[in-house]
Amino acid sequence: MHASDARILRGAALPTGVAGVVAIVVGTLISGVEGALGAALGTVVAIAFFGISVVAVGYAAKISPQLMFTAAMASYLVKILAMFVLIALFQDATAFDPQVFGYSILALTVVWIAAEIRVTLRAKTTYVDDPAESSGAPRSQDAGASAPIGPSAGRSP
Repeated sequence: MHASDARILRGAALPTGVAGVVAIVVGTLISGVEGALGAALGTVVAIAFFGISVVAVGYAAKISPQLMFTAAMASYLVKILAMFVLIALFQDATAFDPQVFGYSILALTVVWIAAEIRVTLRAKTTYVDDPAESSGAPRSQDAGASAPIGPSAGRSP
């Protein structure tokens, strides 16, 4: 896993885990043990679903940058299918409060996305890789300095 992927995973999973503990406390106050269990399951689902995306896209980036979008879309499709399976399995569940479960997932989704945005905006990463640096070719110090750019390009002074 690339360092920036690990930073995003830590930076989003930790606040989401803390918010999950808050959700468990709120779930306990609302519905007792069933609410606590619903919030705990919601926390696990939210962290697992978003964590899978970060890991899948990070792994794909190691193989080929062109695979990143494919990995993101494939992990999204798998997560949607898994959510349908979870909804079908837990439709008549009585061991936990399904409303607390659902609201916990919604709240933790907002927390994860906000934390991921915060970590991404604070990261000092390059957006474009310099092809000369990645190929090992020597880099000219004043590349493009002699070529005029703009409306006056090609005119004599």
